[in-house]
Amino acid sequence: SGNYYNQGEIRKKELEQSCCVLGIPASDVTVIDHRDLPDDPAVEWDTQLLATLVLKHIEAKNINLVVTFDAGGVSGHANHISLYSAVRYNLCKLPWVPPWAGCRVLVLESVNLCRKYISFLDILISCLLPRDALFILTEEETEQAKRAMRCHHSQLLWFRQLYLLFSRYLVVNSLRLL
Repeated sequence: SGNYYNQGEIRKKELEQSCCVLGIPASDVTVIDHRDLPDDPAVEWDTQLLATLVLKHIEAKNINLVVTFDAGGVSGHANHISLYSAVRYNLCKLPWVPPWAGCRVLVLESVNLCRKYISFLDILISCLLPRDALFILTEEETEQAKRAMRCHHSQLLWFRQLYLLFSRYLVVNSLRLL
């Protein structure tokens, strides 16, 4: 629930506001508040528990595409890495049975620090490197993504302000199939 600094309720509201900016209805947002899944960048979550919760969400929403972090978690955040591990666990364990039948999984590529903060200049590099999917946002989409990020007031520390200015992830995203 994003309760690392005891701000879980605030962060839930910020998530809803951010999703609204992106056109995602509140009914499609699921916040998990589980004592064994603490919001902590140093804590690895239990893979099987998280895999079960992710699978329930996929079944409940009849999801056919999952986009998640890769093994690097984009920022090295242990919770992000745990999410990748849980999705991979599910896919490797149950690849041809519902809800995975017909469900594709794309993982967002973690890039080195230099590439992460060269904004639109990374488009050239990303076009030259192998990947399964490449998403290049329009100027309007980039501005929408920034508005959505700004909804997370409680998390907009100085380094995230730099992220809003220079991150390639607000302009270009390379993904691979899992």
